[in-house]
This record gives sequence, C-alpha cells and structure tokens, in this order.
Amino acid sequence: MFPIRTWSIWLSSTLLFAAATGAAPKVSTEDTATQLQKAVDGDWRSAEHRERDRYRHPVQTLQFFGIQTNMTVIELAPGGGWYTEILAPFLAANGHLIEAASPNIEQRIMDNPVFGHIVKIIPFKPPLNVALGAPNSANMVLTFRSTHDWLNDSPATLDAVFKAVFEVLKPGGTFGVVEHRAKPFADAVESSKQLHRIPEDYLIALGLRTGFRLQGVSEINANPQDSESVNVHRLLPDLVGPEGEHAEMKAIGESDRMTLRFQKP
Repeated sequence: MFPIRTWSIWLSSTLLFAAATGAAPKVSTEDTATQLQKAVDGDWRSAEHRERDRYRHPVQTLQFFGIQTNMTVIELAPGGGWYTEILAPFLAANGHLIEAASPNIEQRIMDNPVFGHIVKIIPFKPPLNVALGAPNSANMVLTFRSTHDWLNDSPATLDAVFKAVFEVLKPGGTFGVVEHRAKPFADAVESSKQLHRIPEDYLIALGLRTGFRLQGVSEINANPQDSESVNVHRLLPDLVGPEGEHAEMKAIGESDRMTLRFQKP
C-alpha cells in the first residue's frame, strides 16, 4: 500500500470539514490540465507507476476524454488502481468517482490509504453483473486496457458491457476507451484470445452499433515501435516470456493502443 502523504491528508481533512459543516469544498480556479498534472505528480504514486506515465500519457488522455472536476465518473475494472490514484484526487472535492470492480479488486481499493475512502464501489463482474447504476446518472465512463478481457469471455459479454455503459450515461455523456490495438481488420476474437488485442475497427463498429457517436479518435497512446503482432504481456510492464527477449521487449515499450471517445446522443 502507498503511504499517506501530506497532500492526501490535506485532501481528506478538507472533505471531512465540508461534510461536518455543510460547507462546499473550495472550487479551484486552476485549469483542468494543471489539476490533472498535480494528481499525476502526487507523491502517493509509486516510482513504478510513475514510470508508466511516458507510455500512458494520463494528462493528455483524460483531457482528450474531456474530464472535468465536477463530473460523476465510472471507471470499469480498475485492476491495480493505476488510473484510480489519479482520478480519485482529481474528482474528490467537487465530483464523484465510482469504481466498478470485481470482489477480488474491491477490497484492494477499500484498503488503499490514498483513495479507498474517497471512491464509491459497485459490483461489476461480466457477464454475471454488468449493471452500472441508475440510467442517465453518469457523465463519463472510462475503461483502460480491459475490453479484450470481456471479448475473451464472449462477444456477447463485451456487447453487454457497452450496452450497460450506454444506459448509465447521461445524454451527451462520454465513454472513453483505451485498448491494446490489433492489426486492422484482424479477427477480433482470435486476436483478443491470442494477443490480448482488439482491432480498432471492431470497437468502433461495436460502439456505433450500441448507439454511440464516435466523437474522436486519438493517437496519444500509439506506439509505432510495436508491431501489433506479439502478446501484450510480453511487453512492458509484464515482460512475460524468455529472459533473452526482455531487452528487445523493453526497447519497444508498452503496447500500441487506440484511444476512442464515444458520446451518448
């Protein structure tokens, strides 16, 4: 677990004071990029997590999705909480962060001293449980490198997740997707199972079929050094595979990724 640092203590005391007195937390006059950068630069983040910033571009990615401090944001399948530790402080004073997590991840979030007391957790374990809350209740839903997991279960499971996202978003709400990219027009199911990648055209078509509009496509998280033909777990940060390949995989970096912004009409 991360140590509780000065900034986290200040944030906690501010929120507790507001809850006790009924006073609204002070609204920052700083622009979104500055506030995002402060969250990214927070000293509660480990050196290992900071090392991923150059591959994942969190400030630029979240700006592309259009995040604001007063939004209700749902993060799907937070995993190790890499993005959670950025989103939670950013949204804590004026917004809401909801983590849609499976039971094995739920306790890890609750135990985290930086954001465990800030976020709300809802059960989420496709295909058994994909409901994300009341219809038209969220401004934004985000998923980072997880859509292939639901496609690995079945195309129907991934379809159900997209439909649940569409239902929970308010009209005009955003669905932000970052995913490992497969070669264009590759077999989506095979690529997902073998390489943990999905063709960009497949996810775009699914979004449109669900009822979303494609509001933007960004190359923020593209990596031209990645051939899109290797299992993503052989690359950083996992480096699964023979040790003799590690130097080559490190030189590539993390996977080539699509970054898609869908909007509910």
